[in-house]
Amino acid sequence: MGVRSAELRDEPFEVDVTDSRRVFDGQVWDVREDRFRYNDDELVRHYVDHTGAVAIVALDDRERVLLIQQYRHPIRTRDWEIPAGLLDVEGEDPLDAAKRELAEEADLVAAHWEKLVSQAPSPGGSDEIIHIYLATGLSDAPEVFARHSEEADLRLEWVPLEDAVAAVLEGRLCNGAMMLGVLLTAERLRRRTVTGA
Repeated sequence: MGVRSAELRDEPFEVDVTDSRRVFDGQVWDVREDRFRYNDDELVRHYVDHTGAVAIVALDDRERVLLIQQYRHPIRTRDWEIPAGLLDVEGEDPLDAAKRELAEEADLVAAHWEKLVSQAPSPGGSDEIIHIYLATGLSDAPEVFARHSEEADLRLEWVPLEDAVAAVLEGRLCNGAMMLGVLLTAERLRRRTVTGA
């Protein structure tokens, strides 16, 4: 019969890890090698040992989303993103990290926060989880943050949500967290309109 929609969910699964070691110590994140048993086989997998991250759909009262253009060296592109950052503060809650990143990258604070989703952008090659939030009730942060290196020439643009959705659906944008966040926000607003909630 298959899985009913209410039962469709990822399932945590523990395996017998016989050895786990860092094989590359990187500037931002590391590469790990795990040996483990699965289906009566011993397997070896290398993956990026990632701190995790947060991303924020900042939506103003005119239903515009804040997009940030930033250079990303691995893909040699100045891609359009939503404010985002690493979970690189020991013990920091993802929501607190999202609030910090919105202030640091966009000089904004939000009165209302909603969790949209947690996603694994590359589960075959990284243990990264990105927690995506919707931030509304926006206002200027009490301080303006200095930006350096790849963030020194950030370009910030307020884009109508429907234009961002169109750019995603037409394949003009490639950042996964931004695409997912924008589409989920549009769907959430559509459902609120339908239900009147």
